[in-house]
Amino acid sequence: MGKKTYKTIRLILGDQLNLSHSWYDAVDLGVVYFIAEMRQETDYVRHHIQKVVAFFESMRNMAKALTDKGHHVIYYPLDHPDNTQSLEGNLDQLIAKYNIQNFEYQLPDEYRLDQQLQKYCSELSIASSHIDTEHFLTSREFCTEFFAGKKQYVMEYFYRQMRRKYNIMIDDIGEPQGGQWNFDKSNRKKWNTKDAIPPIYNPQKDVSHIVVLLEEKEVATIGNIDASNFHWPTSYDECKATLIYFCENLLVHFGDYQDAMHTEQRFLFHSRLSFAMNSKMLHPLEVVNTVIAYWEKHQEEIDISQVEGFVRQIIGWREYMRGIYWMQMPDYAKLNALNNTNPLPDFYWTAKTKMNCLQKSIQQSLDESYAHHIQRLMITGNFALLAQIHPDYVDEWYLGIYIDAIEWVEITNTRGMSQWADGGIVATKPYVSSGSYINKMSNYCKDCHYNVKNKTEDDACPFNSLYWNFLDDKREYFQRNNRMSMMMRLLDKMDSEKLVAMKIRAHDIIANPDAY
Repeated sequence: MGKKTYKTIRLILGDQLNLSHSWYDAVDLGVVYFIAEMRQETDYVRHHIQKVVAFFESMRNMAKALTDKGHHVIYYPLDHPDNTQSLEGNLDQLIAKYNIQNFEYQLPDEYRLDQQLQKYCSELSIASSHIDTEHFLTSREFCTEFFAGKKQYVMEYFYRQMRRKYNIMIDDIGEPQGGQWNFDKSNRKKWNTKDAIPPIYNPQKDVSHIVVLLEEKEVATIGNIDASNFHWPTSYDECKATLIYFCENLLVHFGDYQDAMHTEQRFLFHSRLSFAMNSKMLHPLEVVNTVIAYWEKHQEEIDISQVEGFVRQIIGWREYMRGIYWMQMPDYAKLNALNNTNPLPDFYWTAKTKMNCLQKSIQQSLDESYAHHIQRLMITGNFALLAQIHPDYVDEWYLGIYIDAIEWVEITNTRGMSQWADGGIVATKPYVSSGSYINKMSNYCKDCHYNVKNKTEDDACPFNSLYWNFLDDKREYFQRNNRMSMMMRLLDKMDSEKLVAMKIRAHDIIANPDAY
């Protein structure tokens, strides 16, 4: 029997699991698809175990789905004897083994992998080419073109353009349905338990085989997992079922409580679709159109504010963040506009802290590989910025701990919006607060060791002194920031002895945060 050959090898990365891609429209027996679990990807940052498991399980499901369609697929699990654990090593081996003449890939969404594949192709002796992932609604260059000549990048203008471009929630005369573009002011309610929260959609599958594999290969991970009851969707069918479940059970109150936090409710009315989209199992237009179609049939029960808040996150914020990423990389990954230098407290890895909001948010992150956007922004991110932690450490933590964290979306949210390390490219002001905001949006303060109303006493909420200390320490950065002017005026009017007392307490917290 002669040696098996293919004309073309096509690479599928772990976050390119789009079964509807045009690559798969027709079966070509001269093409082989290659998917691999590699130490290159498990080890570049220490990931949550649920994140690694979710990607591996989803990749395996993708390989099976393609094989069932008649495509030829080579799949390397982590323990495959021929797996070199690197992209270049595996591709070189397969190109030689199957006498490959063409190498094709979909454009990566991480700068790291984009550079790796560009370099690899430049050194190949065979033809190579790339194609779009056919997932995002904008090109890499869209934001550069859209904001050309503008001093500030404003997401709201970008979002309105996206609504118009795709005719999403636009009426017959070209105006936004409901008479306004943005219902954000309706999306800031504290959950008061009167609106019952349904359980999460759970496909209930056993992933023990992957957990055992990671243990055998000594892959270093963080966090916890219930391997016998893994609840994240890892196939297209599971992702679509999660989307339908959201529409039927959670959409009715999503907007109301999308910023709320609660000690007994980890997911509230959130969709839990971010991994499904960031791995590309679900297309953003499929998600948005499904939600809007459901709302249009149930407008008597579901207010437009519930839907607009959801749509804005996907076609507005998500696309905008990707656009900023490709505008600003690679320099963006080194930005530290506030010159913060402190280390990350140990409690970010253990959840051992007396601050209830941080304890609950971090424990949830360790248990679920998930926290919603306000927990990330106004609890863990808020403390990290107030404690003046180096953004490199914050980036590493966010990138590793969350199941949906891929650099294009993680770094712009973390280094940009959360830590203001980009000096205002993403957000016009830093998202910092004292304990009062946390108390307003959650029940975390109710059973906390600290008193949210106190400022300098031994039992005073650490966020309070840290907040005013931060404004004072970073005064030069915000003195001419219009959106910070009110707080800076209050700082200027503050009694000097009161400010000194708060700075002393803040310095104690920063010097030994794990004692708090």
